[in-house]
Amino acid sequence: MNHFPIFLSVADRAIAVAGGGEIALAKLRLILKTRARVAVFSPAPEPEVAALAEAGRIALYRRAFGPGDAVGAVLVYAATGDAEADAWVAAIGRAEGAMVNVVDNLEASDFITPAIVDRDPVVVAIGTEGAAPVLARQVKAGVEALLPPTTGVLARIGKAFRPQAEALPQGAARRAFWADYYDEVGPRALADGGEKAVAEALDALLARHLARKAAPGHVDLVGAGPGDPELLTLKARRALDRADVVIHDRLVSPAILDLARREALVIDAGKEGFGPHMPQAAINALMVDHAARGAHVVRLKSGDPGVFGRLDDELEALEAAGIGWTIVPGITAASAAAATIGQGLTRRGRNRALRFLTGHDVQGFADQDWRGLAQPGAVAAIYMGKRAARFLQGRLMMHGAAADTPVTVVENVSRPDQRVIGCRLAALPEVTAGLTGPAVLLYGLAPRAAEAHLPQVQEALS
Repeated sequence: MNHFPIFLSVADRAIAVAGGGEIALAKLRLILKTRARVAVFSPAPEPEVAALAEAGRIALYRRAFGPGDAVGAVLVYAATGDAEADAWVAAIGRAEGAMVNVVDNLEASDFITPAIVDRDPVVVAIGTEGAAPVLARQVKAGVEALLPPTTGVLARIGKAFRPQAEALPQGAARRAFWADYYDEVGPRALADGGEKAVAEALDALLARHLARKAAPGHVDLVGAGPGDPELLTLKARRALDRADVVIHDRLVSPAILDLARREALVIDAGKEGFGPHMPQAAINALMVDHAARGAHVVRLKSGDPGVFGRLDDELEALEAAGIGWTIVPGITAASAAAATIGQGLTRRGRNRALRFLTGHDVQGFADQDWRGLAQPGAVAAIYMGKRAARFLQGRLMMHGAAADTPVTVVENVSRPDQRVIGCRLAALPEVTAGLTGPAVLLYGLAPRAAEAHLPQVQEALS
């Protein structure tokens, strides 16, 4: 992101526009939606620009922009339509302390003017950093359709009511009040009886919320999926929208963490196999402590919380403390990895059973049915198996697995830096030795032949 999106206060502040033609007029139509003091500099302004001056909406100077004209201005628009003249305007504007926009010249501008959906006081700004203006207009059209014209009216009435709403405790109680207002009570009252009815409905709604008992804390144990935000379930997304506290694993991608409420407290409770980690007891204590104080906690786990996610340990801690909980399943890495290589985890005539193993606990491997896994057609998804690859290979081959049994290693499943490596069991330790990201081993599965042309698929045959 090269441009930081902000809303700049321009009420009673000066904005200077150099130019009086169609280019300048297009900017003026937008600028005049604000309460800024607007000065326009043009030797030969268009009639519509002159009419704005006659109506008292702008100050018009019938001359070229020059030194001193940007003093005290917060923004300067160079909109003459002449590259040399615009460069002159920009130099003066910057020298005199203003931010400059050279119309249709991204590189020469200090800021850009986004496409805007205006539901004053609700304003949605859409920018593409100059890369795709047509796309910005398409997004604008979509947002326009989502926000009815009454949005601004409801927001204006709600803004005036904010002092009364402060009688509610800050945080979840106040958010619940405003959610009820904007989602249901406000629109219904406005449709039934106009603005007066909205004011009356707000008073009644506040009385109801003040009479409510404080909601107890709650923990959602949420599966974040393997990393791609688009694989997050709708229910998981809603949980993140409501969360006061997010306690996440190391493998949860930054793109998913960005979906949490900006005001939420985000806590990294990451664990790294064979390395530094937060003890499970400390994670349990964090969940219980925040929920006991009334917070809505999201315990965010990579993949599915019920697949090697210590889910039962955490549920037992919550139940012992009397904390309510909900499980929100997620897409586990094995499912995403199999989809990546174009294979089903089960297939009629090949395997009627599927095993999920973790290589993190090498000692636990001794309890596996190695003879069954070594049979032709057996399929297993092995999590956290990079360091256990040689042990895995040895056990399987000792119990009769063929050296050329296919194994697909998918590193950083579903993420932009995903890698797919198809190999044979005989080469597995060498293939996994160079991996740095989290990986799933799909034992018994090879990338589908039709996918072999994909650039990210590498064949490492023994």
